[in-house]
Amino acid sequence: MSVTPEAAARLRAYLAYFRDLGVHEFYRWSEPAAQALEPAAAVEAPAPSIAAATGVLPPATPPVVAPPLEIDDRELQPAHMLPPSLREPPAPALRSFDDLVPLPATTIPAADRPAALKVIQDEIGDCTRCPLAYGGRRKIVFADGDPNTELMFIGEGPGADEDAQGLPFVGKAGQLLNNMINAMGLKREQVYIANIVKCRPPANRTPEYVEASTCSQFLIKQIDVVQPKVIVALGSTAATYLLGRKQALAGLRGSFHSARGAKVAVTYHPAFLLREPRMKGEAWKDLQMVMRELGLKPPVKQ
Repeated sequence: MSVTPEAAARLRAYLAYFRDLGVHEFYRWSEPAAQALEPAAAVEAPAPSIAAATGVLPPATPPVVAPPLEIDDRELQPAHMLPPSLREPPAPALRSFDDLVPLPATTIPAADRPAALKVIQDEIGDCTRCPLAYGGRRKIVFADGDPNTELMFIGEGPGADEDAQGLPFVGKAGQLLNNMINAMGLKREQVYIANIVKCRPPANRTPEYVEASTCSQFLIKQIDVVQPKVIVALGSTAATYLLGRKQALAGLRGSFHSARGAKVAVTYHPAFLLREPRMKGEAWKDLQMVMRELGLKPPVKQ
């Protein structure tokens, strides 16, 4: 089949249009397709037939012209003008930890809390409930610290060092968090540390909604077992899912919020402070607010 230069140009334009829209499956370049898109080469006329010599010729066959492609321009319309079937689904609504699950009616005695946390860890098992299980994770990072503490720190998710060791905040950001805890007059062993997700996101990206919401059920149980007086949300991801709203840290810092019966203070993630050391003073203000709430005093310098 031969294609005129005008038809070939039109086909190329259509293909480029669909490629720009992300449609590639129908387009597989092959030798026949390449030849079909090339202008028809001149073909040497055959020798006159007997019919032509006698003047009796068959009727000429009209050229085959491909009908123009019908392009649906709905993709180019604003989203609110598209029919519901073509619109992207709305972003899932965030819900705070208080709204996801009712608060427990009873408290777990201090002596039973380590065993209760072990039950949660066993329930998680070798978790495959969300895509993070297939993103190259090595270990599930459950938590670390004292199950009978008044102070809990919640971060975003494990990094490479945490994924390798199975413990939260053991890399460079963890070293800074240890220093922050020490500046409050405490030791790491005296607080409880966890993350919104327990598996490392690929390339340390921010956890997706489905990942965070899937893992939240276990973090909520951990909080309900430990029952800290104060939770420090480290960074915007922890604050977003704990409080159920997406808001800039500047609007969340400086006052207490509430989650699972605890007061929640929001401050910068240690990884951010490593990139922006000038903000360490602001984070210290947040920790001082927590210290006043818990009656802590910084250690006396020798």
